[in-house]
Amino acid sequence: MSQWLHRVQSERGSAPIQFVVGLPILVLISLAVIQMVLVLHIRATLTSAAAEGARAAALSGSSPARGVQRIKSALAGDIAQSAVDRVTIRARTLSGARVMEATISAHMPIVGLIGAVQVLIHGHALEET
Repeated sequence: MSQWLHRVQSERGSAPIQFVVGLPILVLISLAVIQMVLVLHIRATLTSAAAEGARAAALSGSSPARGVQRIKSALAGDIAQSAVDRVTIRARTLSGARVMEATISAHMPIVGLIGAVQVLIHGHALEET
């Protein structure tokens, strides 16, 4: 009985120390998860906008300028808009088929919204005649 009582008394005050040691690790893991979600959201939004822009430009009677306008409207008000550096749309031939290719040049955030990693997102759509 005295050993059990001695052990209980010797562990007094260890909970605050465990909390202080564990809290920074928990905060770092939480911030890493939030950062990964932010990067994946921006990538998915840019991919969707590039595909929409290519489809808008590929419509019969449309133009690349219409596709760029569609990309800008798809990104309006989204956090991904701040990552975009340049948007281009051009007609090209892929595997013998005429397609419109939308390219979004953007920087991916590394810490928060500060980023230095450049990425190119491409969207393609068959050109209607």
